[in-house]
Parts: sequence; structure tokens; C-alpha cells
Amino acid sequence: MPRPLALLSNDDGYDSRGLHALREALLREWDVVVVAPEHEQSASSHALSLRDPLRLRKVSEGIHAVTGTPADCVYVALHAGTRLLPRTPDIVLSGMNLGLNLGQDVFYSGTVAAAREAALRGVPSLATSTHTTLDMSRVADACVRLAHALLADHTLDPRPVLLSANFPKAWNGGVRATSLGRRIYEEKVDFRSDPYGRDYLWLGGPGVRHHDSQGTDTAAHDEHVASVTPLLLDLTAHAELPVASRIVLAATSLPMHEKSHP
Repeated sequence: MPRPLALLSNDDGYDSRGLHALREALLREWDVVVVAPEHEQSASSHALSLRDPLRLRKVSEGIHAVTGTPADCVYVALHAGTRLLPRTPDIVLSGMNLGLNLGQDVFYSGTVAAAREAALRGVPSLATSTHTTLDMSRVADACVRLAHALLADHTLDPRPVLLSANFPKAWNGGVRATSLGRRIYEEKVDFRSDPYGRDYLWLGGPGVRHHDSQGTDTAAHDEHVASVTPLLLDLTAHAELPVASRIVLAATSLPMHEKSHP
């Protein structure tokens, strides 16, 4: 039987130590192709470069760099025929991100977006994030076990699945399935002046906290347990469809204002 094929990407760039640790762990039992950003693309979310040309560079055998976003990288890999991949990958892994993606971080994370891009194409996908103080090889081994389990489950139930795994500081070796928690960032816009007196801006502040709630990834974080959170691919808020219906009904019952013509 051929070895399973993994496509590996991230948002820290092709030369990230987290990505290399995960690649080395996968290569023991998997064929691995890396298609990752040329430069760091943190917080790029799911942007695709539709107005700018991209450059693709072969770094070494099985490792390629793209001058685009994480979602660009996975899109290119999946739709470039056999230029990068010999066949459709059995699984896509994104990471290991150097820093956690908890709670609403998943909306901004390029790491999660790379995995989501693959899941939207029907490929089971796992985004992985780790605290920078952890032993990368230890976390990578745990990610490979999750990848094996995800692929085995996909064989039985071939629905596309998107998982986000986070390994906290002082990880105790435990892993649990969780829901998303809520992180609260220090939100601000810092205006500064360049040497010519023109304004430039830094977004956000260094502080972040969260309120742990039972069963969430943030609660697992506080208990030094790794979290594995399934993420939606259908963003429809089904419970809010009656609200949308009421708004549509109210809006369509309002009188239309005719444009006046001179």
C-alpha cells in the first residue's frame, strides 16, 4: 500500500521551526509536500490574492514557497495539477503555528484558513498551534497521531472535517475535544509619526485574557491540556433564520422611495 500523502502549509512561512518539526515527524510514515508562504502571513485570515500575481519557488525537494497567503498556498497546491502534488492529498495539515489560536482567533488565523481552504475542497484538515516554549518534536508527534486518527475516521465517514488543535504552555500531555472559548484582547489603535511627520498606525495591543468556560479550548488551556476543536464550514446561523425572515418581511413591507428625476 502506498504511504498516505500529506500537504503541509502554515502562516509562519516555509522556514518556520514549527513546520519543520511537523514535517520531520510526518515523514516517518507519510509522504509530505510543503507549500507554504515565502514570508510570515500571521492574521491574514482567508484572503486570496486575486489582484496580485504570485511567485512559486522550489526551496528543496518537496518544499515550495509561494509569495502569497496561507489560503493561496493551499489553493495553488490543490489546483496546479501534478505540478506540486502527485495526487489529491489524503490530508492537509497547517502549522505548527508558533502561538495559540484560541476562541475567536480562528477568524483571523492564517493557520486555520490554510486548513479551511482544503476542507472546503473536501480534504480532511487539521490546523495545529503550539506555545513557543514547548518541545516541538513532542507536539509534532501528538499532531501526527491526530492526523492518523482523522484520516482513519474520514475513511469511515468521508465528510470534510476541519479541526483546530492547540497545545498550551506547560502542556501536561492530555488532549480533549472542546468548543471555542472567548478571548478578550487589548483593542486599540496606536497613532505614531514617521520622520516626515506623517501618521502611521499599529493595530491592537499586547494584552489578552479570557474567561474560561467548561468544555472550551480556553478552559483546556488553563488546565494545561491540549484542545481539539471542530470548526464549521457552513457558517449559516440556522437558529437565527426566523430572525432573518422577520427582518426580510419587515423590510419588504416598507414603502419604496421613488427616485426624483429633474
